[in-house]
Amino acid sequence: MSARRLLERGLLPAALVVGALSALSDGADAQPRWIRGPTPDGSPTPSALLPPGAPHPDAVGPSRVVYPAQQITIRFNHKKHMGELGMSCTDCHAEAKTSTKTADRMMPKPAVCDGCHGSKHDDLRAVAGGDAGFGSCDTCHAGWTPDRGNDVARMVLPAAHLRSNHKAHADRNINCEQCHGAVQELELATREQLPRMKGCFTCHAVAGPQKGKATSDCVVCHESVPDGRMQVTFKEGKLTPPRWMGSLEHGADFIARHKMVSGDNAKACASCHSESFCTDCHDGRVRPRNVHPNDYLSMHPIEARMNNPRCASCHQEQQFCLPCHQRSGVTMSGSPGALRKQGRFHPPASVWSEPPRTRQHHAFEAQRNISACVSCHTERDCATCHASAAAGGRGYNPHPAGFASRCATALRKNARPCLVCHESTELSTRCQ
Repeated sequence: MSARRLLERGLLPAALVVGALSALSDGADAQPRWIRGPTPDGSPTPSALLPPGAPHPDAVGPSRVVYPAQQITIRFNHKKHMGELGMSCTDCHAEAKTSTKTADRMMPKPAVCDGCHGSKHDDLRAVAGGDAGFGSCDTCHAGWTPDRGNDVARMVLPAAHLRSNHKAHADRNINCEQCHGAVQELELATREQLPRMKGCFTCHAVAGPQKGKATSDCVVCHESVPDGRMQVTFKEGKLTPPRWMGSLEHGADFIARHKMVSGDNAKACASCHSESFCTDCHDGRVRPRNVHPNDYLSMHPIEARMNNPRCASCHQEQQFCLPCHQRSGVTMSGSPGALRKQGRFHPPASVWSEPPRTRQHHAFEAQRNISACVSCHTERDCATCHASAAAGGRGYNPHPAGFASRCATALRKNARPCLVCHESTELSTRCQ
């Protein structure tokens, strides 16, 4: 793998790449041996050697949020040590058999290398190199020169944002290759060999009793917040479902189709989102601006009359619709100047409000879709005409024929609607 590719994918620090370029400019070998990556010729890691679940081809590598970028400053040829010398993973990574948490450091201590390389790391302030060749410090430490003494480039391997219990897997005879791929066929092992979630699902998504304790609940492997939901926000970025998870992918069309997803698998949504995350939008407190198309202002009257989608599922008419309609002059309670400029919104008065009543009369429209009415009108707008003269209205009776015979029952059940149009003194004498 080339130095540029290693740098772009976070596998080498920029300082080492700059050092390599300087060496090249000084007439050094065209490919400094410490820059080598997983393959000897610098080509991308073959798909067959990547961990199970890695895409083919793997253009982006594992998640940069789950696995933060590393700085690998050590040369280590896994293929030579394991293939030619017959070493196993646990000869160097002995802690892998007993580690129970991600924060455990499983890199070998420097003294592990001393037995073969002849070096001495008993005192890290005074390290002694071994024989020239494979025992000198620059055999393993990239960029080291004799004038630097014990000063070597620091290796940075941040802990993954995961819950990873190596011991639990080792106790079940799950070998390293099942999670990390064919490391024994590579030179440098990089973050590309870290486990991929799709590969984990080979065991964790097995149905039936054979899956044992390997459940597919998100917080089995992912970190969680205090209320038990999966933690999705880190300093490296935000986790979202990957593309291969099908309908759960939060793509450009997810707002439009999330209702089907949540209806089919509400448990998956609740793994990351609290109930308030949903209600903030559906109650109208949060109003995403990318739900409707750009020209929706001119289109929304048609859909509002059709009530599809249901406007009130996100908007509250009296708080969201009415103020805009008042400013634009499409409601009688708005600015008189705006009303004169806008003109009449409803059909002619001869059809909309005057007798005889036809199916286009506003009384029938209100019965069909009162939500459409209150998107522009307040209760006082109705009372302007329908309230009694004593209550300041024009006295137009909105009640059906024969209502007077049962108005006393309506008054006893709920007096509030009656008091919108009538004074209490009227009710005490008329509704007995």
